[in-house]
Amino acid sequence: MIDRYSRPEMAALWTLDARYGAWLEVELAVCEAWTQLGVIPQADMRTIREKARFDTNRVLEIEERTRHDVIAFLTALEENVGESARFIHLGCTSSDIVDTANALLLTRAGGLILKDIDLVLGVLKDMALAYQDQLCMGRTHGIHAEPTSFGLKMAGFYAEFTRHRVRFADAVENIRVGKISGAVGTYAHLSPELEAKALDILGLAVDPVSTQIIQRDRYAQYFTTLALLGGGVERLCTELRHLQRTEVLEVEEGFAKGQKGSSAMPHKKNPISAENLCGLSRLLRSNSIASMENMPLWHERDISHSSVERVIMPDSTILADYILHRLARLLKNLRVIPENMRRNLEGSYGLFYSQRVLVELVELGLPRQRAYEMVQAAAMRSWDTRTPFRGQVENDPEIRKHLSLETLERLFDPCYYLRYVPAIFERVFGSGVVAK
Repeated sequence: MIDRYSRPEMAALWTLDARYGAWLEVELAVCEAWTQLGVIPQADMRTIREKARFDTNRVLEIEERTRHDVIAFLTALEENVGESARFIHLGCTSSDIVDTANALLLTRAGGLILKDIDLVLGVLKDMALAYQDQLCMGRTHGIHAEPTSFGLKMAGFYAEFTRHRVRFADAVENIRVGKISGAVGTYAHLSPELEAKALDILGLAVDPVSTQIIQRDRYAQYFTTLALLGGGVERLCTELRHLQRTEVLEVEEGFAKGQKGSSAMPHKKNPISAENLCGLSRLLRSNSIASMENMPLWHERDISHSSVERVIMPDSTILADYILHRLARLLKNLRVIPENMRRNLEGSYGLFYSQRVLVELVELGLPRQRAYEMVQAAAMRSWDTRTPFRGQVENDPEIRKHLSLETLERLFDPCYYLRYVPAIFERVFGSGVVAK
């Protein structure tokens, strides 16, 4: 991933040094397990612990000749360790090391991403509580529907990101498996006992049935879960982009001193963060397709997945980390504009009260279709003449036969739409939650 979208801690997991370092962790764990089983003498194990080091440039130099990265890595280790290196990689195949190291790296990356999701959840909760009672227009098909609250919008996103976290935590646990089972998974030159000991040292679970590799449905779950997370980010950012349109302007991204919005138009303040996050989320989703294509490998293994994973493992995790941090920053710095929310509520002449009037007429005994036609006629007159809906209702003799002015006062109370928001918040955040 390019530096522009990389944060240091996550990017550091995917350097060549880190990749070879994870391989070394696995090789050392296997050696420790052999030592526990009495195969590697203690003196040789001490030598391996002390001298098993690598120089990345030397590994790459050897790979130019061998055309095999794991053999190059082992050769570089042997140059440093000496005679005791004969015990390194004993009975193993390359994928024992690579796949188990991938599990280490993906688990560590997953841990960072889970912290990132928690960061976003914290900001969303704060916003939901702060704006729990802030009325704003709810829109369906992009058209005014009925009022909601801005806090309830944020609570909905909080609930979704909670689901993303649960799914991703499950995916991280599912990828936290290694295999030290040999060329086709039969332990021909190893043993299940050795595998269990080595993976226990590494903090990994044993893949119950492996071939030469860990099966790629585990990887597909990991990357498709990141894709779902990306979809959630884009859904939230698309909402924020719509709310920032000039004619809506219910929220506005933070705009730093000295920031410029356009090379041509000095007045511009664009939703650049939300747009950026929508674009990057598309990359997360596209990478998930490649992870699913990696599942049907030939027989016990082919190598068609390897090149794909060298790209999507760093790129998707680095992107997810960047996306979540930028999203949290966007939300923290978001300017919420209540006065424009009130203006927009009034912009459709109170037509959103139409269902309240309809339901009242039905509850008074009118046939639903007749009541609907009466209310719709008043609503269309309001829209066509750009006059308040309430006035049209009050001046409609058919409707006024059934509804008194006192009843209309009750029906046109905007607080009605917020009466169950606390109950929804209790479902989302638990009991005892109060607005800030």
